[in-house]
Formats: sequence, C-alpha cells, structure tokens
Amino acid sequence: MSITIADVARRAEVSKATVSRVINNKPDVSPATAARVRRVIEELGFVPSPPAVALARGRTGTVGMVVPFDDPSVPRLLSQWMAELLQGAADAVAMSGYRLRLFTYDDSEQSLRRLAAQVTAQAVDGLLVVEPEGALVERVIDIYQSGLPVVLINDRNHQLLPSVTTTNGAGGRAAAGHLRELDRCRPLVITGPAAFSCTRQRLAGFLGVYAKAGLPVAPEYVVDGAFTFAGGVRAVRNALADGREFDAVFAHNDLSAAGALQAIRTAGRDRSLDVALVGFDDVPLAQQAGHAMSTVRQPLREMGETAARVLVRQLDEGPVAETEVVIPTSLVIRRTAVTL
Repeated sequence: MSITIADVARRAEVSKATVSRVINNKPDVSPATAARVRRVIEELGFVPSPPAVALARGRTGTVGMVVPFDDPSVPRLLSQWMAELLQGAADAVAMSGYRLRLFTYDDSEQSLRRLAAQVTAQAVDGLLVVEPEGALVERVIDIYQSGLPVVLINDRNHQLLPSVTTTNGAGGRAAAGHLRELDRCRPLVITGPAAFSCTRQRLAGFLGVYAKAGLPVAPEYVVDGAFTFAGGVRAVRNALADGREFDAVFAHNDLSAAGALQAIRTAGRDRSLDVALVGFDDVPLAQQAGHAMSTVRQPLREMGETAARVLVRQLDEGPVAETEVVIPTSLVIRRTAVTL
C-alpha cells in the first residue's frame, strides 16, 4: 500500500495539516516538530503528490494550451502540424513536473467567454496560446495583464506578450531562392489566411526575392489556400482553368502543397506541365505524399518545447527577460520537380 499523509501524521503524532505545512515550508511550525515530521517522511518513504503540493501553495500544477478548433472539415487540432507542436509542449511540461490541459476554441463569442471563464477561475497556472487571431487576441492580452503568465506560439504581432516563433520571412526567401536557382520565373503562391502573421512574413520574403530579380509576382498569382489540402487543389485547378501559366508553386504549408501536387498530376495527364513545388513545415506528409517534397523545415516540436520551457520558467522564477524567441527555419531539398 502507498504511504499517505495520514500515515505520516500518525507516526509523527501531529495533524495532517501540520504535515502539509512542513511539506510546503510554512513558517508556523516549530523547528523540533518540523524536524520530526521530515524524519518520519524519510523513514516511511513518503512522496508528496506534485499536484497536491502545487495546490497547497496556491497553484494548480497545470499549464493550459489554447489551440484553434474552427472548421470541423479542416480540424487543425488533428493536423500533423499541431501534433508536432503539441508533442513538444507536452514533453517539456511533463519534464517540468506540470500537467498539460488542452483548451480549444472557435470564433464564437460563447466559446471565447467560456475559455476566459475557465482560465480566470484559476484552472491553470499559465497559458500557451497557438496562433491567436481575431477576438481571442484581446482576451489573451486581458488575461496576461491580469497577472497570468502567457506565451504565444508562432505569432509576432503582439510584442507585449512573450512569444516563440520561427523565421518565416527567411523561409519564404529560401523557397524563392531555390526556385530561382531552378530558373523558375512564374510562381503560383498558395498562401495561408492573411490574418496570420506567419502568412504575411512568408509571402513578403518570397515576393521580395522575385521582385529583386526583376520578376515581380502579379497579385492574381497569389491565392489563399487556407492551409488546407482542398485549398491547394483549388488554387491549382483555378489557375489552370483561368489560363494563368506557372512553372512553380510555393505553398505556405505541406498540406496545401500536397493538394497542389495532386491537382498538378491530375492535370498533367491531359496537358504538358513542367512545375517545381516547394512546401513549408516539413511534417511527415512531406515524405508520405508519393513525392518526397522539397520544403522549408519549421522546427515545430522544438517550438512547442521552447514555449513550454519559457512559460515554466516564468512560473518558477518570475518574469523572464526575453520577450521573443526566434528559432530558424531551414530549406530541405528533396524532389522539387513534379514527376507526372
């Protein structure tokens, strides 16, 4: 049988409350009594529950992670991108002795009110927030200003809050540089939603390289693919149907790149196409789509781990000096030319 706090209290001839005060280093216990309780704890091999200790100290021992769950047909919560990020955060939180509690939200006012109520009811000691957008941003700022530690992941719009992100602009430049080395002059760019700062940064980096080379990309060649497979398929199909000729595709994530790949291959059965393709993220899909795609690697698991460590350091040591941690991307060249 496991040793309980009641067993310690009985052997030390004190109350359970006194044992709890000793465990939590409270000052209102005599040195002799505290020494006796600690001796009994050692003799019995009693190990206090970390959550119980945290709660006794006015903490829950729990870190919250807020992730978007918007369109049921495109569940970002179940995506490979989110899985990598979650795994990194969960590993770091567990190693620090905390538990991870997941919060999902959509854009409805009811969902945001429920999230704010759960957080302000002291359900967690701090929050990791993935790519906040819309009304959530103001809620998160309010929560942070109320005193709850918060760290944003993959967002650089809100410098008031600590954040962990990656070099999205440099990643866009690397993708453009690779396609220019292959002498591709007419790229189709499949972006993510414009509300995300990562989308704007990737696009600016990519367009800047082509503009500098004297090959500005026309607005009709920049299409929102919503970070989805269907969005990638739709972008390529529409471009071909409209007669927009392109010799390269830069997709802002690997999922939309896989959709673009499928559409290119399908169209290539009926016409001659020579297209180079680069994605973004380097999730497992980049090597599992029947085509080992070239892509820009975003260190997702490392981002999750780093964000969790920054948050835990705030919980254990107080406010941290760094407000922004930027982890570099890298270009991964596999097969860029699409084989039809």
